[in-house]
Amino acid sequence: MLKKQVNRIRRHKRIRARVIGTAKRPRLSVFRSHQHTHLQLIDDEAGKTVAQASTLETAKIKGKGAGAAAVAKLLVERAHKLGIKEAVFDRGGYKYHGRVKAVTEAAREAGLKI
Repeated sequence: MLKKQVNRIRRHKRIRARVIGTAKRPRLSVFRSHQHTHLQLIDDEAGKTVAQASTLETAKIKGKGAGAAAVAKLLVERAHKLGIKEAVFDRGGYKYHGRVKAVTEAAREAGLKI
């Protein structure tokens, strides 16, 4: 299990070397825990989190993918209130499938350009 975590962290470092969020186009960062999904919009230039959302905030939704999609829609609503319409995607070293893919697709459907 430790090897999986180390490999994910290495992948994440490679991604972070290229992906940089700005005030106009913040970085959409994804973190998956065993039960929950956490999303943040981060302005790397200022070093601040602009908006965040988590499955801890939403009503209990059956299925991790559906919960992740609901959280993405919630985050996009908060971003639109702040005037953010674009973001760069940081998958956090996770493979692009399952919850990570559901987050991206739901954010695009809700109107965030990724």
